[in-house]
Formats: sequence, C-alpha cells, structure tokens
Amino acid sequence: MFRRRSHAEPETAEQSLERLQGESAVRDPQAPKGRPTPKRSEAQANRKTKVSVPKDPKAARRQARLRMREERETQRQALLTGDERALPARDRGPLRRFARDYVDARYTVGEFFLPSAVIILILSILPSLAIKNFSLFLWLAVILLIILDSVRVNLGLKKALRAKFPKENLKGVTPYALMRCLQLRRLRLPKPQVKRGEKVA
Repeated sequence: MFRRRSHAEPETAEQSLERLQGESAVRDPQAPKGRPTPKRSEAQANRKTKVSVPKDPKAARRQARLRMREERETQRQALLTGDERALPARDRGPLRRFARDYVDARYTVGEFFLPSAVIILILSILPSLAIKNFSLFLWLAVILLIILDSVRVNLGLKKALRAKFPKENLKGVTPYALMRCLQLRRLRLPKPQVKRGEKVA
C-alpha cells in the first residue's frame, strides 16, 4: 500500500512550470507583504526621485537660503496678523491665543517696567543723594508692584482658562502670558488682536 514506486513518472512541462510558480510565490519573511524586497539600486533611484535636491552644492545652498527666507517672511507676516497657520510653535494653539487676548485686553504694571527702569537709572546717576535714595525706593516699589500684579494676572488667567478649557493641559500657558505682560503693548509679537477693555470670549 505504501511501497515506493519503482519507476517515477517523468515530470511534464506543465507540472514543472506549476512547481516553479509555487516556489516563487512563497514570500520572503523579510519582504513586505504582497511584494518582494526591492533591489538596492531601485530603492536609491526611488529616493532620488522623491527628493529633488540640486547636484550643485552652491545651487543647493542657494535654494535652502531662499526657502528659509520665504519661511521667515511667512512667519513674520503671521506674527503681525495673528494667522495661526504660520505662527511659531510657541505661539500656536487656542490656549496661547486666549492667554494673549487676556493679557492684551488689560493694563498691567509689567508693561511699564522698561520705561520706569530707564527713569530710575537716570535718577540714580544724578549727584543728589536724596534723589539716589528716592530712585532706590522707587525701584523696590516697581518690583513689588510687578510681583503683585503678576499674581493677580496669573490667578485670573488660570480661572478663565479652566472655565473655557476644562479638559486641556494648561502647563506653560501662564508663564507665557506673564512674559507677555513684561513687554510694551506696541512691541508684543504676535501683535495684539483685541482692544483695551475688550471682553475676551
């Protein structure tokens, strides 16, 4: 019943073709499903077609400089207009936008820090000892007022953020807003999009 044939039947051409096709159909375990692994020359040719970099180093550098200039110009325009799509990563998102509007709609002591520092510096170099002592007292008063005002802005902003974005992570938003408080309004970037006293939605 299980004895071996004494004379094996010769394999026909059709059977040989089917056997070869079956062997080639076995997928290489390292190859992606459905296609064989491409040759190195083919893969390199595909990469070259995808990345269009000039062969001339000078032309490549010129192209890179031109692209960076265009990106900087787009970003500068976004900082002036408040366009969210082209803003830097640190200014992007609804949380940062809300924090900017919250600060820009209010007067803060910190925005007058630079002008007051210049005035105090001028007073401190005058020869009068009384004026020098007054400039020192004025300096301490300004620092104390900035700290108290920063605490006020911080608490108010956190409360407003929790009410508007209850499920969002607020990490880094209040320090971002406090740094904006220390800048003169006309020098802030992105440019303020709300007026003083305007209610922030």
